[in-house]
Amino acid sequence: MALWTLFGLTSGKATTPWPKDGASDGQDGVLGMPRYNPSLCQEGCEECAAVCPTHAIQLQDGGLSVDYGRCVVCQLCTEACPSGAMEPSHDWAFGARDRADLVWSNDRMNHPAANRTERKAFRRSLHIRHVDAGSCNGCESELQALNNPFYNLHRLGIFFTPSPRFADLLLVTGPVTRAMFEPLRAAYEAMPEPRWVMAVGTCAVSGGIPGGNYACGTGLEGVLPVDLYLPGCPPNPSAIMQALLMFLDRAPQRVRGGQISG
Repeated sequence: MALWTLFGLTSGKATTPWPKDGASDGQDGVLGMPRYNPSLCQEGCEECAAVCPTHAIQLQDGGLSVDYGRCVVCQLCTEACPSGAMEPSHDWAFGARDRADLVWSNDRMNHPAANRTERKAFRRSLHIRHVDAGSCNGCESELQALNNPFYNLHRLGIFFTPSPRFADLLLVTGPVTRAMFEPLRAAYEAMPEPRWVMAVGTCAVSGGIPGGNYACGTGLEGVLPVDLYLPGCPPNPSAIMQALLMFLDRAPQRVRGGQISG
């Protein structure tokens, strides 16, 4: 018997039962989106907005506007904030069907579940075509981890396919460079109906750090209709899995009005 086979048999099953309750998601200690506590804001303070590299935090009507769809999770705001209004957190499950849910709001009740096309036929099987539209490969590294023994995405009935003709969901990473605009459109148009689009990573959601420069746009906004948004730089494998399961109505959407539910 080969040594690697013996090692596998003696080591046992490596795949996590997550997302079952109590199982490890593999993200212990991993920082997520900064948590905004407006009650702790000091009047006239602009420290967090001044250091934000993507203008995810802006001054607006005497207060702060926080758009997690633009956040690259750099934590600069938490380091600069003198009052704790922006604090580190482990809030990484930021998948949302509605772009507005990524913007912080005082009233989460004004952000009900978005209307969506029924997907009962796809709840147990989903085929994904991934297109890198100018990514730095950070998101690709996390996507590759989905097929390792720990996450084992296939156990959930979710598969990547090399052809858009066999895909249900187009998963896009990167800010959509000028050179990738037409190939991206071609991939989308080659998909059979019904077809959906998922923006993975802050670049695909809003452009990220390079967004709007001479070589690229500001993500998928105005390029393709987006059915699922997942910011992060990059979003971790568990965040991607949770968003995919949420898309299939097999997991709840945890973020509304820029705030994570327990």
